[in-house]
Amino acid sequence: MNIIVLAGGLSTERDVSISTGLQVCEALRQQGHHAAMLDVFMGYEGEISESFFEKNEAFAKEMQGIRAVDPDIEEVKKRRGHEEDGFFGPGVIELCRMADIVYMALHGADGENGKVQAAFDLLGIKYTGSGYLGSAVAMDKALAKTVFMAAGVPAAKGYTLTRESGSKLPEDMKFPLVVKPCCGGSSVGVYFVEDQKQYEEALEAAFHYEEELVVEECINGREFSVGVLGGEALPIIEIIPKEGFYDYETKYQPGMATDVCPAELTQEQTERMQAYAVKVYEALKLETYGRIDFLMDANGDMYCLEANTLPGMTPTSLLPQEAAATGMSYKVLCEEIISMALEKYN
Repeated sequence: MNIIVLAGGLSTERDVSISTGLQVCEALRQQGHHAAMLDVFMGYEGEISESFFEKNEAFAKEMQGIRAVDPDIEEVKKRRGHEEDGFFGPGVIELCRMADIVYMALHGADGENGKVQAAFDLLGIKYTGSGYLGSAVAMDKALAKTVFMAAGVPAAKGYTLTRESGSKLPEDMKFPLVVKPCCGGSSVGVYFVEDQKQYEEALEAAFHYEEELVVEECINGREFSVGVLGGEALPIIEIIPKEGFYDYETKYQPGMATDVCPAELTQEQTERMQAYAVKVYEALKLETYGRIDFLMDANGDMYCLEANTLPGMTPTSLLPQEAAATGMSYKVLCEEIISMALEKYN
């Protein structure tokens, strides 16, 4: 098949997306496909033809690994090199329409939030992952929490606020707290605060990323993630940072965390967390695959953190490790995601 692996974009997870795209593209080529990576924002200004899928040259030269800090998006915008407006770079729509399917390697805003998916639906372009509705709801942490709590999945107590809301805490919220962007990812803009001064500083810093924030009670406990593939839960993985919390640097710099899969849980805990993950997947109307993140406190109480509709597929990502625990290689996982997406369209 001719496959576009769509990556890059303008989110704070741009580096992560490019890393995912390069890994997936290589795996699909090893599986015998004509897969080519394309940066959704930078686009492609060469000849639009079938040869693009065979060359696989576009933007691979840009990838220099995931840096310890999120990228400078304004600097990325300046690199496009022409005045064309809009999110889609030159040639992107044309090449995606030529492909048999688009593998969505995008992460973060305008890639994971349903906008690209909605545009592709209107254009008749087939793609992997969840549709526009599930993607949009899952991306909004406050809305997603409302949905999965209604489905009986527990979550940390919290509230949303904007700049106009002011910084006064509700009476039922006590420090320590977590402040994070409502629609962010990869722990970018996440702050742990222990008093009013830290809280106000965190709000100002987090508003740099978005105009709506989520503030939640801080749950002390172990962190887990559960992949869901085709509606079935994969083995649970536990993430143990060597220091601090599971932030952007810890997620993507090798050696910063220890991952244990299958996680060391009782049978009852394993089945309960996996059942919660499938409930979230179904309640948010996700499709093909996803990854649901949890915290568990010392009492064994579980709290769903968020749902990821396009989980990372980088060398340190969690979903491939979970699939590997079932005996599924990285290449086969990528192939399975393609096959499940095509079944949906058929």
